[in-house]
Amino acid sequence: MLIVHVDIAVEPGRVDEFLRATIENATASIQEPGVIRFDAIQDEADPAHVVLVEIYTGADAAATHKETAHYATWRDTVAEMMARPRSSTKYTAVFPVAEADWSSAASDRA
Repeated sequence: MLIVHVDIAVEPGRVDEFLRATIENATASIQEPGVIRFDAIQDEADPAHVVLVEIYTGADAAATHKETAHYATWRDTVAEMMARPRSSTKYTAVFPVAEADWSSAASDRA
């Protein structure tokens, strides 16, 4: 599994617009094979700070995601909305470890 946190600073006057585009991208992303989760979270203290939490079955699935039309649309749409270039950090799951555990944990809480 590959977990990616994408840290984004949005121009303060464009947060709502950014979130709309991001929700469209996330909605399409969770339909992709190899995407386990695709969360968009917003900082309560700073609403212009958004983090994407992307969980993939592996690096190949993450690479395939970046080849989709909906990702390209999102990338191009939000480029001018960012206060600075986005950054990402890649992680490896420690717990839960198996893909099935992520899926079942999410459905158990729903």
